[in-house]
Amino acid sequence: MAEPVKVRRLTEDEGRRLQRIVRRGTTSAVRFRRAMIVLASAGGNTVPVIARLVQADEDTVRDVVHRFNETGMAGLGPRWAGGRPRLLNHDDEDFVAQTAATRPTALGQPFTRWSIRKLAAYLRKVHDRVIRLGREALRTLLARRGITFQRTKTWKESNDPDYDTKLDRIEHVLERFPDRVFAFDEFGPLGIRPTAGSGWAPKGRPDRLPATYHRTHGVTYFHGCYSVGDDTLWGVNHRRKGIDHTWAALRSIRKARPDGAPIYVILDNLSAHKNWRIRRWARRNRVELCFTPTYTSWANPIEAHFGPLRQFTIANSNHPNHTAQTRALHAYLRWRNTHTRDPDLLAAQRRERARVRSEKGVRYGGRPLTRAA
Repeated sequence: MAEPVKVRRLTEDEGRRLQRIVRRGTTSAVRFRRAMIVLASAGGNTVPVIARLVQADEDTVRDVVHRFNETGMAGLGPRWAGGRPRLLNHDDEDFVAQTAATRPTALGQPFTRWSIRKLAAYLRKVHDRVIRLGREALRTLLARRGITFQRTKTWKESNDPDYDTKLDRIEHVLERFPDRVFAFDEFGPLGIRPTAGSGWAPKGRPDRLPATYHRTHGVTYFHGCYSVGDDTLWGVNHRRKGIDHTWAALRSIRKARPDGAPIYVILDNLSAHKNWRIRRWARRNRVELCFTPTYTSWANPIEAHFGPLRQFTIANSNHPNHTAQTRALHAYLRWRNTHTRDPDLLAAQRRERARVRSEKGVRYGGRPLTRAA
């Protein structure tokens, strides 16, 4: 039997960049869709689930995963072709791209960044080779090589000593017990303000939203729960993150499998998730908390499903208050959980859960079933 198609283990930088693309949704539609496919695969979602998530064919999902495994982040962009033959060979282009990505001070130049004019002038004076390019040709070459003019940013590297151990455990439970794996995370903060987005409109006449100057409604956080086996997403909005809200979400997850058998919940290292009361409750109710490594929230399967949640309920919206925003969010969740899924499979899963609930005297793994607290 062939191995299921799955993206390779992401590096920390790749995980952060993919998560940023999916959460912000400000890139091209092609990159956004492919980033969602890769992030969903990294989170342990199967090819059929990902195909339903992005409304694509399963072969398309497999092609995107294979291409990312071969070329990395470059595989997210489209492949354009055509145009006149290149005037520089590949070695010269590699040299130009490498020079542009090197700080000028490292090459003996008295400035901290390149401009197109300064870079073109420097390339014409390199001792071992002479590369003559116009400014527009140089700009086009750098864009083709994926080098753009960007602001400098800070970054975080995971210092978790159990980085590999935690990722191995998450991958293990996703492969061995997909029907008993859940994910939990907070989504927000969600404010009350007109939020820009995109949509269909007559050419040159886009929809417009009013501007706001005073925001007195505060924020909320969506505490989301995701069932990997059922491909079901649910949750509740709260004014803040806290131990009590995390505990309530975990209890709702435990009730989704009331047979008393072990379940596995993937979540991040927020202090509200690791309280001793929650840990004690988890041990008593056979709930294993699988924490993602520090700064590696992209390993959580629920992350890929927050992207559409933002795009279809928050982006391009102007909710008057948190009540209306919450109703819109939950209406989308109801639609999401009932559409683009196999009704026969859902009916079979409901019948199985009803059968398990009705068999009070059945034992699981040599232990009597207990009712979830």
